[in-house]
Amino acid sequence: MATKILFSPRFPKPIYDIAVEMTPPGFELVPVDSNAPQFLEAAKDAEYFMGFGRNPLSHDFYAAAKKAKVPISNNGGANSVAVAEHAVMLILATLKKLAWQHKNCVDGKWRVGDFAEQRFYELEGKTVGVVGLGNIGKKVVRRLHGFDVDILYYDILRLPEHEEDALGVRFVLLDELLKRSDVVTLHVPLSPQTKDMISERQLGLMKPTAILVNTCRGPVVDEMALHKALITKKIAGAGLDVMVDEPPSKDNPLLNVENITITPHTAGPTWENWAKAFRNAFDNILRVHEGRKPMWVVPELRGLVQ
Repeated sequence: MATKILFSPRFPKPIYDIAVEMTPPGFELVPVDSNAPQFLEAAKDAEYFMGFGRNPLSHDFYAAAKKAKVPISNNGGANSVAVAEHAVMLILATLKKLAWQHKNCVDGKWRVGDFAEQRFYELEGKTVGVVGLGNIGKKVVRRLHGFDVDILYYDILRLPEHEEDALGVRFVLLDELLKRSDVVTLHVPLSPQTKDMISERQLGLMKPTAILVNTCRGPVVDEMALHKALITKKIAGAGLDVMVDEPPSKDNPLLNVENITITPHTAGPTWENWAKAFRNAFDNILRVHEGRKPMWVVPELRGLVQ
């Protein structure tokens, strides 16, 4: 009899078919939406749960899993390439004011304004500051080297000097990074220490020609302070894939600023990424099934893994 893997939410057939094709022998996927009445019933005889963060699972579900000492893992950075590429895209789009130029073209406005007033910038020769040098941050660095930039980084976990040399980065404190960088790109987890990490004081340290890019978590940036910095031209622009409220309310002032590029938290879900995420999930299921330790257990629950 096949071992059941509860799978939620229900995905479009082309995506679900990828998961079915990758399901290891001896296992069976049981797709059920978490808000469906059948969910708890299906969970009773399922050995594993495979789900996605945007699926509205209740606090009680996770609390019960913790109480039962069930390890909970994330996707092991399956989306790191996608997010790194998206960060580079937002850097270029913001420097070139891509969203603003596109809107002008759609509105029938061709080559609007004075090129001295509406400035477009090259990335070559700039200094890029990477805040957070984890898995995604390192991939961003590797992709940026092709643009002939100088790269500074700040992280609470500093690399050994030989690793910095190999990666082609130099460590500086956060304030120095903000003062010296032409581009600041954020790649930190959300925590009490990183909430509003970039606020009015930090934005005030940046160059008036600098841009800020955020593809990590919305609350890392104080949105009201960012809005003020953009409209007063304290900084030249911003590129955001994440916001404090998602989706943002219609009266969020950042939606009406021309020197900003916003995408709807879509850095991760590339087509290639589905197979990567499923592969990591099935690998972890097999590890536990064979009596081995799972990988990528969320930090708060590592004590559950013996």
